[in-house]
Amino acid sequence: MTGPMPTIRFDGVSKCFGEKQVLDNVSFDVPQGGVCCILGRSGTGKSVTLKLLMGLLKPDSGNILMNDLQIEALDSAHLVKARKNMGFLFQYSALFDSMTVAENVAFPLRRHTSMSEKDIQGTVRERLKAVGLENDLDQMPLELSGGMRKRAGLARALALDPSILLVDEPSSGLDPITTMEIDTLLLGLKSAGKTTIVVVTHNMTSARRIGDLLVVLSEGHIVAQGTVGEMDQSNIAVVRDFMSATRGD
Repeated sequence: MTGPMPTIRFDGVSKCFGEKQVLDNVSFDVPQGGVCCILGRSGTGKSVTLKLLMGLLKPDSGNILMNDLQIEALDSAHLVKARKNMGFLFQYSALFDSMTVAENVAFPLRRHTSMSEKDIQGTVRERLKAVGLENDLDQMPLELSGGMRKRAGLARALALDPSILLVDEPSSGLDPITTMEIDTLLLGLKSAGKTTIVVVTHNMTSARRIGDLLVVLSEGHIVAQGTVGEMDQSNIAVVRDFMSATRGD
């Protein structure tokens, strides 16, 4: 293969749980600054793919490279170090309910850096301003709407200025307007070109809006991958179903 190495390479990855083959020889690349949307019906291996990228699971075979690091080969200490260059936006935001919004965003900075408290506070304000929550620093997560919690989760995911952002169902439970707001934030990261993003989503409208590469999983296999335009031309039934849907869930 010619050209520079992609920021993310999922190379021939297979994963079983007991007798169930969840992923079978799955491969895709994501270039630096690109957005890859992983699509598929429930139970097709999307969430497992994300957990493998995070290093929460190890593949049975194949390689996972992120920033030239072979993720599945890292020991615990080196995996912790690698994750400092990754941000994670979980489906339900996963904020700490006992901490304010500001404290949630400050948490990774306090845990993983030696920044002064003054610098931490400045970074927290900067990250929250970027997601439109600069006036909500002292709010508790349970006081926020679903969309605000998602934005707070994104601010925390970006606290360490990661080169890779992994996102699980960003539009889950959100209305179309709020979903568009989250997409706009992700598009802002994309336009800056510094953050490579992988998004697991059922929302086809969102995938069309933000995705450079669409990957469709079915029964543990990639049945198609390509740009929105390429996928619109597919004659594969499951791909046509997704591409013609306003929402795929």
